[in-house]
Amino acid sequence: MAIQLIAGLGNPGREYEETRHNAGAWLVEELARQSGVALSGESRFNARTAKIRLGGSDIRLLIPSVYMNLSGQAVGNIINFFKIPLDEVLIVHDELDIEPGTARLKTGGGIGGHNGLRDIVKALGNQKDFHRLRIGIGHPGHASKVSGYVLNKPSQDDRERIMAAIDESLRILPDVIAGDMSKAMNRLHTFKES
Repeated sequence: MAIQLIAGLGNPGREYEETRHNAGAWLVEELARQSGVALSGESRFNARTAKIRLGGSDIRLLIPSVYMNLSGQAVGNIINFFKIPLDEVLIVHDELDIEPGTARLKTGGGIGGHNGLRDIVKALGNQKDFHRLRIGIGHPGHASKVSGYVLNKPSQDDRERIMAAIDESLRILPDVIAGDMSKAMNRLHTFKES
């Protein structure tokens, strides 16, 4: 098992690019930047895409050009077009139940109320066996505040902590891409942003 696709979730448009809900897109944008490539619009996938070489493998990058709750359009389209097995897909997304400065890897499982994941699972025929890289953004404290919270900018301190977790996540990506999830998890799950 190796990773062929890394998809970073977020909402399109200038008004959303600095919001917490775009943490997954931030990681993919930074990975593209570090790899010296530009993401470009590809209408057949409803996404911005690029191709990079990392850890000796060719990897497709994707950021949906549709709103978060329609992410399955983009992710499903590219998976079906290139016939990418689900165990070779990494979805990167924001996670309310993890504090800023922390990131976690997991495979399969529930969607935790995340609308982007919900739509991806629906588009994939209710299959959930893809890998997830969850970037912690913290929780506002009450369910009624979640929508406003994820669609607003984090504080400067939280933004720095989120970016530190993204930086550490980028450092473990070669292990993820090579299929060594255990090694990647051990390193990522012991990382603490100081």
